[in-house]
Order: sequence, then structure tokens, then C-alpha cells
Amino acid sequence: MKVCFPVEIEKGMESEVYGHFGTAPAFIVVETENNEVTTINNNDQHHEHGACNPLKKFNGRQIDVLVVGGIGMGALNILNQSGIKVFKAQAPTVHENVALLKAGNLPEFSSQHTCAGHGHGGGCGH
Repeated sequence: MKVCFPVEIEKGMESEVYGHFGTAPAFIVVETENNEVTTINNNDQHHEHGACNPLKKFNGRQIDVLVVGGIGMGALNILNQSGIKVFKAQAPTVHENVALLKAGNLPEFSSQHTCAGHGHGGGCGH
């Protein structure tokens, strides 16, 4: 299974999960069968809130699962419709969240937990 994490600074499995999917500079993808790590630069980092193209961010690479600190409803819906499950990060690092995911201890994101916007009372709760 290919699990993707937004990150600010790439440090392999010790990378810290970035707080918001859409504006992450890069993504770490972990193949859970062998812990092989690859990095993807975010090709859609600079966009208006609510106008990101979540699939463009992965540069054509397939992922099965996304683990994030926060995500907007539009991106969540598009990812879910594309067969990508989105889970809420529960630990600071990629390594810790991979272990939690394998143990079934990461909650799946729902529309009730998405970001409503940034700034001026927008309401991101992460």
C-alpha cells in the first residue's frame, strides 16, 4: 500500500507531517510492504483556498492512502471519489503515523472535520 504524507522538509520516515494538505511543499510516499520512501514535489502548492487540484499534487503517481493534519472538503471529496482514503495524522512523524495506520489507529477524515478556510475566522482546527 502506498501511503502519502504532506511534509515541509523531507527527512524520510522521520519527516514531520505538515499541517495542511494543500500548501505542503512536498509529499513523502511510503510503500508499507518494504518501507521504501519516495518524495514528490507539490506541483499545485500556490492556489486559492478551495481551488486546489488534489490529484495534480502527486505528479501522476498513484497513492492508496493520504495521512494529513488538515484538508479542505473539496479536496477530501475529490480524493475519496478517486478511491483514495484520507486519514487524520495522530503523531508528529511519518514513521509514527505509518505504525498507527498499520495498527488501525488512525481515524478516517469526514466532511465534519475538514478546514473551512484560512484567516479571518476561517476555522482550520489543526
